[in-house]
Amino acid sequence: MSLEPVSITPKAIEEVRNIMTNKGIPEDYALRIGIKGGGCGAMGYMLGFDKPKDSDISYLHDEVPIVIEKKHVMYLMGLEVDFLEESDERGFCFNKGE
Repeated sequence: MSLEPVSITPKAIEEVRNIMTNKGIPEDYALRIGIKGGGCGAMGYMLGFDKPKDSDISYLHDEVPIVIEKKHVMYLMGLEVDFLEESDERGFCFNKGE
């Protein structure tokens, strides 16, 4: 599929590659981007590594395999995944376009 509902910054891709290499993530796994329910009707975003499923859309972003559950795509459209590395904060962050 050529559609990329979620963009990923070069810094985030670099960190994903580091994790895949350093944590021994199997080659048949992909980066899973999804949503999780929160309290009071709030929704949060999640990242993890998982095997692709039939209910997923999948694509490559800079040669990194990405999977998203089809039912989550409408909630993730326009999302950007970035990686921050500052003196007091380090980790992935999610930026939603206007």
